[in-house]
Amino acid sequence: MTTQTRARATRGERFDPSSYEAKWRVRWENDGLYLARDDDPRTKHYLLTMYPYTSGDLHIGHWYAVTGPDVVARLRRMQGFKVMFPMGFDSFGLPAENAAIDQGVHPAIWTEKNIDRMRAQFRTTGCMFDWTREVSTSDPDYYRWTQWLFAQFYKAGLVYRAMATVDWCPKDQVVLAREQVLGPERRCWRCGTQVVKRDLEQWFFRITKYADELLDFSGIDWPEPIRLMQTNWIGRSEGAEIDFPVEAEGEEAIRVFTTRPDTIYGATFMVLAPEHPLVATLTTSDRRAEVETYVAAVRAARRAARPG
Repeated sequence: MTTQTRARATRGERFDPSSYEAKWRVRWENDGLYLARDDDPRTKHYLLTMYPYTSGDLHIGHWYAVTGPDVVARLRRMQGFKVMFPMGFDSFGLPAENAAIDQGVHPAIWTEKNIDRMRAQFRTTGCMFDWTREVSTSDPDYYRWTQWLFAQFYKAGLVYRAMATVDWCPKDQVVLAREQVLGPERRCWRCGTQVVKRDLEQWFFRITKYADELLDFSGIDWPEPIRLMQTNWIGRSEGAEIDFPVEAEGEEAIRVFTTRPDTIYGATFMVLAPEHPLVATLTTSDRRAEVETYVAAVRAARRAARPG
């Protein structure tokens, strides 16, 4: 505690951090205290925290996400490492566009305004960010490289297009991951709108080619809950694919996967999901109305209470 601060405390005055914090933030920035210089000969240490979505205001959740990495960054710096700890903004995609539409402004204007505000708020926290490394995902100089990476995946046969049923947020007009659909009422994690099922042709990554590698945790000091989460996410099963012949023009077989092929001789029937593309093909004319009614009822139940 400085003499000035101690004197204020003695007089019973209210402590005002802003009276001196700004001075030191300017000093740290002018001195380049947190810069990760390319020519620094020390051992490199890189930390990356989640880039915030450009909502326009920071909240306690943002600081909750960066506090841990900031502590580690400072520890590594005191241990003699050259630490690169950048910050950036997740500013691309339909959520940003929809928010701009709600505000009645161009998405670029709305996004840049929010970035300016959030950057200023982040600076007041005194984080150990190297702001010379800032990125924005809506900047063409950034996303040209994500496009380049996608092109490399495509050339290597690691991405493909296919029709699939997805969880869809009608308000944000985006596909949601399973983790982003909350509760038994299936609400969007961002806006609270009830999520619906929707058939959509989309791009897929052939992540299954790396399933075994992703399940190898040797040399990775991950907590057990994270290992379990990844294991469940990959959901690797060992079994066999079996073709069942069908009497339908243009269709040779229904392929199923089972982890117990030894029990296949006891199978007496199989069930197709209502959204399976073969349902329409295999349904006979005398049962078509009944089947179509059932499929429509299932889809209606999944999108129950959908906002108008």
